[in-house]
Amino acid sequence: MRWLSILTFLMAAQDGGAYHITHTYALGGDGTWDYVVPDPPSHRLFIARQTRVMVVDENSGALLGEVPDIKGAHGTAIAASSGHGFATSGNDRSVVMFDLQTYKPLARIQAAEDADAILYDAASNRVFTLNGDAHSSTVIDPAGKLITNISLGGKPEYGASAGDGKVYANLTDTHEVVEIDAKSATVSRRWSTEPCKNPVSMAIDTKRHRLFSGCRSGMLAVSDYQAGKIVATTPIGAGTDGAAYDPASADVFASNADGTLTVIHQDSADTYHVAQTISTPSFSRNIGLDTLTHRLFVPSAKFGPPAAGGRGRGPLEPDSFSVLVIEK
Repeated sequence: MRWLSILTFLMAAQDGGAYHITHTYALGGDGTWDYVVPDPPSHRLFIARQTRVMVVDENSGALLGEVPDIKGAHGTAIAASSGHGFATSGNDRSVVMFDLQTYKPLARIQAAEDADAILYDAASNRVFTLNGDAHSSTVIDPAGKLITNISLGGKPEYGASAGDGKVYANLTDTHEVVEIDAKSATVSRRWSTEPCKNPVSMAIDTKRHRLFSGCRSGMLAVSDYQAGKIVATTPIGAGTDGAAYDPASADVFASNADGTLTVIHQDSADTYHVAQTISTPSFSRNIGLDTLTHRLFVPSAKFGPPAAGGRGRGPLEPDSFSVLVIEK
């Protein structure tokens, strides 16, 4: 094992040094969490916390405010052009539109069952939800008007905008990536992520036209989204739920429930290697990246033991929620 440790150290050194946890922001509060969404221009984090979205200062860890009245918070989308944010409220199949300065809810828009991830596509100036159990995407304009619902043919998890009028999403049950034409609000293509099964998290490299799908089968699949095919795979930790890509360092990140964060270096468009594995608390499987400061944000908490005979994590310990800041 000694040679493996030396090799890992040398590879990390070649990639510009090792990532490590530099700060821990103790935020506390009730409720588990889902997506953490950075807003790089304002250096804010939007963190879904079941009944609300917490808004946190990236530089200090201070709580700036909260978006209230959310029933099953999952994701947040930032439509800066309209001054509106959008948060999925999965338990009542809706999206809450809120003011980006005051965090006050402005409208509740009907979506579909299991409204989960959500993203803004600047090219079409539209917001897209990814509705898991409904196998659909709800399309909303930045003023809060419902445009349509798109059938996706599978259960979507996270997605990404390519910035050219195309939106991509993982379909976890069919092991596929689906391409949405944002302006026509139609599905234009799909392709398999095999051998990567149950793709959930997603990140994108728009310069090289590559998508990164983190799969629950312990693998990251790299797609050439122009050709619509998988071009590479790498191993990652178990129970992944978050992915990010930093074009400045050419590093891909996968946050995993098994207490690891996998750092994968992009040697070329189709060549990748695992450069580092960072230890994180168990169940810290979500991640957000500020592409301006190159800092990663990973939510975590302490959990009690599961109920007798149960599996997975137990109840969240009161006020133990925090955010880890990871950087070089």
